[in-house]
Amino acid sequence: MIWIRLLVLFLIVILDQGIAQNTNAVIMSIMNGWQFQCATTTCLPYATITASSMLLCESSCLRQIQCKAISFRQSTALCQLFNDNINQNSSLQAIVGTVTMIVISDIRTPSVHTSTSSTSSSTSTSTSTSTTSTTTPGWTVTGNMNVARKYHTASMLSNGKILVTGGYGSSNLNSAELYDPSTSNWTITTNMSVARFSHTASMLSNGKILVTGGSGSSGDLKSAELYDPSTGNWTITGNMNVARNCHTASLLSDGKILVTGGWSSSSELNSAELYDPSTGNWTKIGNMNFARVYHTASTLSNGIILVIGGRNGSGLLSSAELYDPSTGNWTTTGNMNGARGRHAASILSDGKILVSGGQNNNGGLNSAELYDPSTGNWTTARNMSVARQSHTASMLSNGKILVTGGSSGGSELNTAELYDPSTGNWTKIGNMNVARQSHTASMVLNRTILVTGGYSNSIPLNSAELY
Repeated sequence: MIWIRLLVLFLIVILDQGIAQNTNAVIMSIMNGWQFQCATTTCLPYATITASSMLLCESSCLRQIQCKAISFRQSTALCQLFNDNINQNSSLQAIVGTVTMIVISDIRTPSVHTSTSSTSSSTSTSTSTSTTSTTTPGWTVTGNMNVARKYHTASMLSNGKILVTGGYGSSNLNSAELYDPSTSNWTITTNMSVARFSHTASMLSNGKILVTGGSGSSGDLKSAELYDPSTGNWTITGNMNVARNCHTASLLSDGKILVTGGWSSSSELNSAELYDPSTGNWTKIGNMNFARVYHTASTLSNGIILVIGGRNGSGLLSSAELYDPSTGNWTTTGNMNGARGRHAASILSDGKILVSGGQNNNGGLNSAELYDPSTGNWTTARNMSVARQSHTASMLSNGKILVTGGSSGGSELNTAELYDPSTGNWTKIGNMNVARQSHTASMVLNRTILVTGGYSNSIPLNSAELY
C-alpha cells in the first residue's frame, strides 16, 4: 500500500472566512512527488483549473464542498480537483514536481461564497439560459500602490501576498511592494539591486521569485536577482548570457526557468537560455526558429512550452513553435490563422490555448483563436466585443477567462469581458474603475482578480482594483 511509503505526513490547515461569517476549514495531508493516475474512471478529476500557486489550488478545493483531494503541478499551473479519492491511494503514481493533497478533516458549509443567479438572453434566432453559482461579478477599488508604475510584474507568493516589482514611473524603478489581501494594504519591501522595467518575474519551486532582464538606465539588462519572501531580501544571482527585455520566462517541470526571445540593442532575439536554481547559472540552448518580441509562452499539460506570435524585423508573426525540455529541441507547429503581437494567451481547463486580441499591421484585434495540442492545429474562436492589445487574460476558478483593459485606437480601455470555454461565447461585464494598459492581473486567495498599475493617457498609475 502506498501509505507504507509515506511515513512522513504533513498536515495543512486552510481557513476561509466566508460570507455570513461562516468559518470554513480543511485539514489536508500533503504528498510531494505523487499524482493520482487511475486505471478506471472512478478517480478522474471533476474539474481542472489553472492556478498560479499551490495555495490557490488548495483554496479552490476549500470553497467547493464536494472537493476531497487535489493534485497540483507547478510547471503546468494545472490544479485537478477530485470528489472521491479517499480509497484511491493505490492509484497514486510518482511524478516529480507534483503535489497531491487529500482532505482528512473539514468544516465547510455548502453556501460558502456561492449565490445562485439566472441570466437569459434572446435574439431572433436563439435563446439561452444559464445558472451559475458564483458571487455577483463587479469591480471594487482597493488600496493604491505606494508607487505609480507600468511595465512592472506581479507575482503571488506562497503566503498569499502579491509581490509587485520594478516598472517605470517617472523613471526606471527598483522599488518593490507587497499587497496583503487580508487587509487590502500595500507595504514597501526591500528594493531590487537594479532598477528595471519590461522584465520578468517567476516563482521557483522553493518559493523564491526570480527577476530577469528588462531595461534599465544603462540599456537592456542581462542581470537577474532573487527575492526571498521569508526574509524580504534580494540577492543577485547569475547573469543571463544575453541582455534582453520584453522576453518570456517559463517554469519547467524540472524546476529550471526557460527564457525566450525579446529585445536586445533594438534587435529581436531568437536566443533562449535556461536558469538552474540549484547552481544559479544560465546555460544557452538551441535558438528558436524565429526571432520574436511581444510574443507569449505557455506551458502545455505535457510540460512542453508553446511560443506564439510576436514580431521581428520581417513584421508580425503567425508562427508558433514548441520547446521540449526532455530533448532540448525546438520544433515548429501549426501557424495561427492571423499574425499578431502584444496578444494574451491563456491555458484552458481542457488543455487548449486561447489567444486573444493583440495587434496586426492594421491595428488592434478583437479576434481570438484556439490551439489544440493534440493536433497542433489552430481554429478560429468567436471575436471579443472590443479590439484590444497590451491587455491581460486570467483564468477564473470557474474556468472562464477574464480579459481586462488594454488599448484600442490609441486609447486605453476600462472594458472587461469573459470567455466561456463551454459555449465559446464572450460576454461583456462591468467596466473597471480606471482605463489602463500594460497593467498586471493576479488571482488572490479569495478568488478575486487583483489588477494593478499600468498607464492611461501616458501617465503611470498607482491604482489597484479587484474583480
